[in-house]
Amino acid sequence: MKIKKLNIIITLGFVAIIGILIAQLLWVRQAYNLEDRKFNQKVSIALQEVAEKLSGGKTSFTENPVQIIANDYYVVNTNNEFHPVVLEHYLRTEFNRFQVNTDYVYALYNCHSDKMIYGKYMSKNQESPSDKVINFPKHKNLIYYFSIRFPDKTTYLISSLRFWYLLTFALIIILLVYVYSIYTIIQQKKFSELQRDFINNMTHEFKTPLSSILLASESLSKQDIVKESPKLQTYTSIIINQSYKLNNHIEKILNIAKNDSSGLSLKPQKIILLPFIQEIADTIKQKNEDITIIIEIENSFSIIADEFHFTNIIYNILDNSIKYCETKPQILISAYKDSKGLYLKFKDNGMGIPAKNIPHIFEKFYRVNTKKSEGINGFGLGLFYVKKIIRQHNWKISVENNKDRGITTTIFSPF
Repeated sequence: MKIKKLNIIITLGFVAIIGILIAQLLWVRQAYNLEDRKFNQKVSIALQEVAEKLSGGKTSFTENPVQIIANDYYVVNTNNEFHPVVLEHYLRTEFNRFQVNTDYVYALYNCHSDKMIYGKYMSKNQESPSDKVINFPKHKNLIYYFSIRFPDKTTYLISSLRFWYLLTFALIIILLVYVYSIYTIIQQKKFSELQRDFINNMTHEFKTPLSSILLASESLSKQDIVKESPKLQTYTSIIINQSYKLNNHIEKILNIAKNDSSGLSLKPQKIILLPFIQEIADTIKQKNEDITIIIEIENSFSIIADEFHFTNIIYNILDNSIKYCETKPQILISAYKDSKGLYLKFKDNGMGIPAKNIPHIFEKFYRVNTKKSEGINGFGLGLFYVKKIIRQHNWKISVENNKDRGITTTIFSPF
């Protein structure tokens, strides 16, 4: 994906999430205002019912007896004197009926002295807080009235909107995760570009000496002294064949570096196992004279795999068996089938792997810390590559220690 397209996608996604978050905050604010109006409406109706019951009916008022003085403060006019116990009973009844479930304080005023004669804090938990001071200002235009205040109204409204606040919090978390993901993607893309540039430079540096080797070996094969010696002809043909093979590998790596998406593109084909593995074993034996490789595979066994990557898998497994062997390497390659699929096994006589390290050997850059491994060059990428190609083929790979010594690596290809 080009940088310009990636930047456009990132910007659009960021703007979309910010827009959703802003819309959510506006909805929360609107929901709070709506809840506040609903609360005032329910309280007003409930207090109006109380006033009518205290005053003897609706006909005793020419206008609404309930006045909203402040956001949480109400004054209720009545035409008669009343007892606090009666008021408290009506308040409880009407607030329960209209589902006003929050604490409140009411106060009664003496119509002659204009002084508050009684006040009580009504809690849904039946506990009167001792540290709350409630202010009830005097209303000059009324004679018989009581006041009521809701000290925890804001808290009550916020608690009724907890779903909206949870949703807003979730959106904020999504925004943070999105920003972190974008940051990670950008960092990975930079790393990928650096890696691709490194592979390009490295492979180009490899091609120059390889071309010289090919020219020199082809010229050498034409010399009379080489033509007269079968052994020299064999060695020269090995140099030429392996140089061409290495050149093909470098070309494929170059193509991978040019296009990351084709890095693991496979070209499956039918491979007859015995001659395929025999050729790889013969090549390895030419480089390691002391190695013994025994192949027990039926001629009819075949597998569907990408030839290039499958070759690299076998090379990596055999190479590890040779490197991590303290005696003369002996490797047994066998295969068998059952109703589930084909099993390809590589059994060696190496130094083995500690049981605690086996689950980690396919991790990137992981190397088992032993005295033998300290003297062997490597980056811990061979088995990581093997595992990646195995998964790409939808196969499975497992490693276990042998009873005597060494390990057995099993590749399973389902039917």
